[in-house]
Amino acid sequence: QVQLVESGGGLVQPGGSLRLSCTASRLSLEDYAIGWFRQAPGKEREGVSCIHSRDGTTYYPDSVKGRFTISRDNAKNTVYLQMNNLKPEDTGTYYCATDPTGSCSVRMHEFGSWGQGTQVTVSS
Repeated sequence: QVQLVESGGGLVQPGGSLRLSCTASRLSLEDYAIGWFRQAPGKEREGVSCIHSRDGTTYYPDSVKGRFTISRDNAKNTVYLQMNNLKPEDTGTYYCATDPTGSCSVRMHEFGSWGQGTQVTVSS
């Protein structure tokens, strides 16, 4: 099964920024809606963003709205998650995954091609 590859995580101080990347070598990401998810230690995985495959519509929960921006570069077969004004509660492992319906409408367990994740730590 094809897996996505996440990168760009790291240690950042509160208020700082990171840009995560999601790519795949044998999958055309423009054919899928792409979701970003995170999981903090001891907590359930949660969605933080999704981008529609066709019209680029984006979705964010209130916890990250105004701070996170998802975008795609089809020429580079990459989806980005720009994270600004990071807070300690944003700490976790961040994953990207595909929604084959293209519409960000499926439940989290129906997303596929999960990557290994990239660690984001927000701490002073």
